[in-house]
Amino acid sequence: MPPKIHAPKRRGEWVELQFMARATGKGFTVSKPWGDSVRYDFVVERGGVFRRVQVKSTMFRVGGASGCSPRAYMCGIRTGNKKGKHSAYRAKEIDFFACFVIPLDLWYILPIAEMSGVRCGALLDPGRPANRYFRFLEAWHLLK
Repeated sequence: MPPKIHAPKRRGEWVELQFMARATGKGFTVSKPWGDSVRYDFVVERGGVFRRVQVKSTMFRVGGASGCSPRAYMCGIRTGNKKGKHSAYRAKEIDFFACFVIPLDLWYILPIAEMSGVRCGALLDPGRPANRYFRFLEAWHLLK
């Protein structure tokens, strides 16, 4: 469980550290671009294959609603700016989302192609194999 981090930016930084540690532990080389001028957070490399990854996280539990298991969480996949405007990520900008379910210490590795038509977030339900994203639970192999 993370330290009590209430500021979204600080929590995001902590989650990025968790991603770097997990990806490195899985055998990837992890690179962070300088500055904030690109839409991805990291590039991971293994065997000469490079993937752009946008890291997201959630603590927002929606379990028990609409047929979800008690362990379901909603993870936002859009980006916001300081003016409150939100926009979707595109395949020419990133290859994958890495969504961290903080309370469960679980990662979903979601290909951007799977996110077309998703308006604001992914319902991540590790307790329900029929969930649309279940096959991406801890799917680090997709980054190879």
